Amino acid sequence: MDKIIGREAELNLIAKYHDSNRPEFIALYGRRRVGKTFIVRIFFKDKFDFFTTGILEGTYEEELKCFCDSLKEYGYKGNVPNNWLDAFSALASLTAKAKRKKRCVIFLDEISCFDTPNSGFIRALGHFWNQYASRQDNVFLVICGSATSWITKNVLNNKGGLHNRKTHEIHLHPFNLAKTERYFVSRKAKWSRLSILQAYMVLGGIPYYLNMLDMDESLPSNIDRLFFSEDAPMRNEYRRLYRSVFKSPERYIDIIKALATNKSGMTRTEISDATHIDSGSGLSEMLSDLVACDFIRSYRNGLKKNGEFYQLMDFYTLFYLQFCANPSTDRNYWKNTLNSPIQNTWYGLSYERVCLAHIHEILQALHLDTIHTEYYSFRSKVTSPKVQ
Repeated sequence: MDKIIGREAELNLIAKYHDSNRPEFIALYGRRRVGKTFIVRIFFKDKFDFFTTGILEGTYEEELKCFCDSLKEYGYKGNVPNNWLDAFSALASLTAKAKRKKRCVIFLDEISCFDTPNSGFIRALGHFWNQYASRQDNVFLVICGSATSWITKNVLNNKGGLHNRKTHEIHLHPFNLAKTERYFVSRKAKWSRLSILQAYMVLGGIPYYLNMLDMDESLPSNIDRLFFSEDAPMRNEYRRLYRSVFKSPERYIDIIKALATNKSGMTRTEISDATHIDSGSGLSEMLSDLVACDFIRSYRNGLKKNGEFYQLMDFYTLFYLQFCANPSTDRNYWKNTLNSPIQNTWYGLSYERVCLAHIHEILQALHLDTIHTEYYSFRSKVTSPKVQ
């Protein structure tokens, strides 16, 4: 069995909920490639009473067929469902055969894909839980997805049949620097701590990205292979990333690009001016979505009650926009620009963000975590250009 690094807390939660002896509805979410599906499959050793996964950008017919094919795979022999109510009725019939003395584990992966326009998927899921699953002490339903905003809106904050129905939620965040180092140790990497830090600045704490590193190569060679070679695998990840998280990613990408131009962050008004998106509820919702997906953070400057700023914190996105949006034709670009001003400046700015992402760890290391502290970014109002 594959060994899971840095997810002990999440595994302990799943184990705790699994042993609760009551019906459980677990919402597991986090950005693409963070390891959501992996952690569930490893915990249950791929032994599910029902498992299916949605198709990215699939049609209603494709999603329903995918679900029905999974029903057949697990032994369903009834009539072919014609809609989502029928499909979940079939699922109830299938899982009713599970032994009452053991957990009946149902895993719906990439669940947002099933919710095509006017499909009635959410209503059917709510009916399945309320009418059947919540009455079965052995049911353990796990829903999972990269579209964090969809799960937040349709499950966590649902106002209809799923209102307050989930029993627990687990937000799977990227690794911090300490967990990233543990991952490198598990791979028997002989890289220095500086190289591990620099890898974190490029890829962030995303397990899937870190797994693409060849530990027998140097970090510069890895960066050239992943980002600047002819078939660089990480060059196309940017579009896939935002398309998998948001059904209409264009305006989200506009916000991300605007935030990438200002290292200390921007106010909602500044973002609105830069992107030409009205500073209303639509923009507020998109910013909340980006925060929930760990792409950006929100913070206050300590002066104004409403002085909220938004800052891009996704390391992969920052690297991509700096060096790959208009890629060099040099396939050894990173090795050939070592110690150049552009690299050194980028490393300096990226190091600041690493520190911001590890404020609590720094406070612990300095033994300041036992006193009340607040931290802010400084923005001058009088100098031109403004001091950052």
